[in-house]
Amino acid sequence: MSASGSAVDRGEPNLTPILDMVFQLITFFMLVVNFKAASLDLSLKLPVVGSARPVDLNEDPDRMVLYINDQGQLMVFGKVQDLEQYVRQGAQSTRELRRLMGRPLADDAELPTTVVIRADRTTPFSEINRVLKFCQAQGFRKFSLKALNTEGAP
Repeated sequence: MSASGSAVDRGEPNLTPILDMVFQLITFFMLVVNFKAASLDLSLKLPVVGSARPVDLNEDPDRMVLYINDQGQLMVFGKVQDLEQYVRQGAQSTRELRRLMGRPLADDAELPTTVVIRADRTTPFSEINRVLKFCQAQGFRKFSLKALNTEGAP
């Protein structure tokens, strides 16, 4: 042994396992981060209503959110998508999920999913009505229209 002593003799901890654990935690949190904020289309200017309240995520966890721009087009992650195809796939996914859970639904049965419509304030009502009618034709019966309670809030 030398006069200065080794790291073990001086009682210095080995930091390699701690650093390894920190990097693993960082990787874990990067993988499980919630990307719901990325799915919000903040370019929409929602109508302002005095009685609007924040979304309660515990109220109804089974929901499909439709972002409708001012031309009545469906926006998904900032890109225009075919509304009919998107809603049809949502209905099929709900029916398939219920079948896998052991609670199948008949093809003409009411779907338990709530359709949340976030439309731009300048969207004509005829376009919103078209969206509602198509969703009803696919079996959706529960709807929620979203608005802002103060001017300028997201």
